[in-house]
Amino acid sequence: MAGRREATRQKPLDSTYSTGRAGVCMMSKQWRDEQHPTFINFISSFLSANSFRLNIVPIASDFIFNCGGLSVAFVFVTNWDSSTTSLIYSRVLKLKEQFAHLYVVVTLPTEEQNDSFVRSYFKSGVDIGRPTFVPVQDLEMGFEKIVKIAHARGVCKRQDVVNRMKAELNQAIGSIEAIARASKDYLVENTDLSAEKVETITRFFRDPTFYLGPKFN
Repeated sequence: MAGRREATRQKPLDSTYSTGRAGVCMMSKQWRDEQHPTFINFISSFLSANSFRLNIVPIASDFIFNCGGLSVAFVFVTNWDSSTTSLIYSRVLKLKEQFAHLYVVVTLPTEEQNDSFVRSYFKSGVDIGRPTFVPVQDLEMGFEKIVKIAHARGVCKRQDVVNRMKAELNQAIGSIEAIARASKDYLVENTDLSAEKVETITRFFRDPTFYLGPKFN
């Protein structure tokens, strides 16, 4: 592929055994078979270098990334042909119903292809941004965009989980503090705890000789 960034020369693999710390990339077997082997080598090397595990599987989209517990699907159009635009948009609309997070990356190396894409996009009936279309100039740039999008969505997902865990922890701490401040009569009347358990709880929070002393009989 003249003019492209050089990919590591190696035999294309059905899977790469990297650690997968960043996540898992599932590639459509059909999409893989339609691409030049040198480009598949580039993808395999790029994923491995970025700690993604690659699996070749029969899937509806071209790629599915799982990062941070979030699945993000991609359609990767590597050869824009104005005569097949209706098939592309029809497929995208179907996949939009299957995947909550879907992106379409389109390779448009020439001005003519870019103009064709713009005209077809506004005639397609696709809602703007649903899904998001990402035009790129070459294949390698397109795949790098895919990985960056998947990684960014995974980071946001992980951060959201962390924030929820912090909120739940703060709520739990608040509940413990409320129990510590509550009177024995209040706990007996407003919880299903027995009087004996309430006595143990209040002594635990308020009597140092109890919570610092040995608990073995």
